[in-house]
Amino acid sequence: MTIPTQPLDPEKQPALTRVDSYAEWREREGAPLIGGVFIEDMKAVEVGPWPRKGDGVKGALCYLDGDNGGDEHIVELPPGGYTAPLRHMYTEAIYVVSGHGSCSVWREGGEKQTFEWGPGSYFVPPTNAWHQFFNASLSQPARWFSVTDLPQLFRQWNSEHFIFDNSYDFDDRYQGEPDYFNAEAKLYRGRVWETNFIPDIRKLPLYEWKSRGGGGTNAFMVMGSGLMESHVSRFESGYYKKSHRHGPGAHLYIIEGEGYVLAQRGNEERVRCDWKEGSLYLSGAGQGLWLHQHFNVGSTPATYLVMNQGLSRKYAVSRWQAQESTVLRTGEVSGKKGGYQVEYEDEDPEIHEIFEAELAKRSITCRMKNMVPWCTGVGGAEAVKVLFPDEHGNLPGEQGNLPDPEGSFID
Repeated sequence: MTIPTQPLDPEKQPALTRVDSYAEWREREGAPLIGGVFIEDMKAVEVGPWPRKGDGVKGALCYLDGDNGGDEHIVELPPGGYTAPLRHMYTEAIYVVSGHGSCSVWREGGEKQTFEWGPGSYFVPPTNAWHQFFNASLSQPARWFSVTDLPQLFRQWNSEHFIFDNSYDFDDRYQGEPDYFNAEAKLYRGRVWETNFIPDIRKLPLYEWKSRGGGGTNAFMVMGSGLMESHVSRFESGYYKKSHRHGPGAHLYIIEGEGYVLAQRGNEERVRCDWKEGSLYLSGAGQGLWLHQHFNVGSTPATYLVMNQGLSRKYAVSRWQAQESTVLRTGEVSGKKGGYQVEYEDEDPEIHEIFEAELAKRSITCRMKNMVPWCTGVGGAEAVKVLFPDEHGNLPGEQGNLPDPEGSFID
């Protein structure tokens, strides 16, 4: 450092320019760019050439208003097409929207493992392992999308080369085990499945979850060698879930049903997104904590898949989380008891009035009289309240009926 001979006035110097390495990469990547509050139909998003993915492969890079450390990649393979072999340091949770095909995975210098996928398949490729996708149809394209932690990695390391040209082998996570993608799973307390591949998530066994309300069922999935957590929740016609508050990082994909979500940050105006099968929305539409709530206004059950990044039920991400229960979540405990949830009796009555009005438009009866004090509908399922574990690790409240802790998914 050379010291100036004359004193400098810092107030007269130019300001440092802040660089967003992810935003810069996104602009030069060459794929179509998608933004907005939510995506109404992932099956209908217009895609274009994505050179990195391979000749003839199309896709789109999505970065919604609530995205920060995560983004969404849509990929479409032409009939009989295949992607270029790729590996990368970011984690991606992949959901197959349409089509049938296969995926080969291998370590550097190792043998290839190949598994088949189809509509509803959900899986997480091993970190930085080589992988390649193939479309089995000669007449129809195949489409999938993934939720990744690429933005976070870009901003952490500021190096495209580190992310896409890294030779490090995570052999402690993946060693080419022949059963890695065989769809076997183990069930833990709290409705938690541990697996790496689900052939059809629409057939995933779900279990009663009264503490979140809505007459709902649910299952969590720990995937990607335990590094990533997702969950599936289903709730019946004539119900809605309790609201809870957290950041905008949860990505919700609608597997079936018709409804809407209400999200609100502080005292700001509520944001509403009307969803259907194929919709993707986040738990918020910007920075900060968002109160959000899911409503089923259709005549059939509604099911959504929540795809998270930077969250694991198995491995702690902070010293404080290391002490938390792996069974009970703060999102299902009342804010009055240290959690993030709003119980039905504590919510703004207007929430329920809006819901009943939407049901009336469709001649559907509200079935929440046993849950909401001011409901004008009929009685149905009941909800319960839960508290955090006591000093002995006991959980007050009801956690639902769980089957034998060993199990597998049925294709």
